[in-house]
Amino acid sequence: MAACCSVKSGGSPNANSIHSLYDIIFVIAVLVFLTVTGFVLYSVWAFRASKHPVAAQIHGNTKLELGLTAGAAGILVILAVVTFIKLPSIINPPNSDASAASVLSASLTAPTPPSGNKLTICVTGRQFIWRYTYGAGCNKSSWADKLPYSYQEMVVPAGETVDLVIQSSDVIHSWWVPALGGKVDAVPGFTTYTWFKALHANELYHGQCAQLCGREHAFMTALVKVVTPSQYESWLKRQATLISEQNDQVSELRKDLIKKGDLTSSGVF
Repeated sequence: MAACCSVKSGGSPNANSIHSLYDIIFVIAVLVFLTVTGFVLYSVWAFRASKHPVAAQIHGNTKLELGLTAGAAGILVILAVVTFIKLPSIINPPNSDASAASVLSASLTAPTPPSGNKLTICVTGRQFIWRYTYGAGCNKSSWADKLPYSYQEMVVPAGETVDLVIQSSDVIHSWWVPALGGKVDAVPGFTTYTWFKALHANELYHGQCAQLCGREHAFMTALVKVVTPSQYESWLKRQATLISEQNDQVSELRKDLIKKGDLTSSGVF
C-alpha cells in the first residue's frame, strides 16, 4: 500500500511522520468506504423489489440514527487524536546528531530545535529557478556578509537540522521535495519557514515547484544533495572561494571596460 498509494518518505523525520499519518488516515478511509459500500449492497439485496414489492414507509429509527452519529463522531475523534499525536514531530525540528559538524548557527527564527543549533538556508524562488543562500542572516545581510550560495541544487550535511527560510522575488512559488517533507509556499513580501533533517549521506532528492508560476513552471525543479558533514564544510569553503574569484574577475572586467570607455561608472554602455 505504501509503495503505490502513500506519500514519499525516508529522507527526513517530518516526512516520515507525514507518511505514517497519511497511511493511518488512508486505512481508516478504506474501512469507512468498505463499511458504507457493504451496507448499501446489503440494503439493495435485502430490500430488493422482488422480495418487498411494496416499500416500507419508515419514519425514523432513533437508535440507528444515534449509532451512525456516534460512529461518525468517533471516527473524527480518532483522526483528531492521531493528527495531534503526529503533529509535533512534523512541526517541531529535532536536534542535530551528536556527530554533526560545527557549521551550525544559533538563531531565534522559527522553527528551532531544542538545542537552538541549526543550519539556516534561505530558499528564494524566482521565475524559474531556486536560489539557496547558506548561513544565519541569509535573509537580512547575505550580500554584506558575502554568504555562499548555489542555484537549483541545495547541498546539506547529513544528520543536521536544516531550517529553511523561504521567500519569493516575483510571483508565488512552492518549494517541495516530497521525500523531505511537506510543500511550503514562497510568497512575495512574506517569509515562510520549514525544516528537514536528512538522515543519510550520499543521497540526491528531487523536487519541483508545486505552484503554477508561469509558462516555464515545469522546468523549475529542486534538488537536495546530502553529503557528510566534513564534505559539506569543504564544499561550503570551496563555493565561497569560487564566488569570490568570479566577483574579482567581474570587478577587473568592469574596470577594464570603464578604462576603454565602453562602460561608464554608473554601469551604462
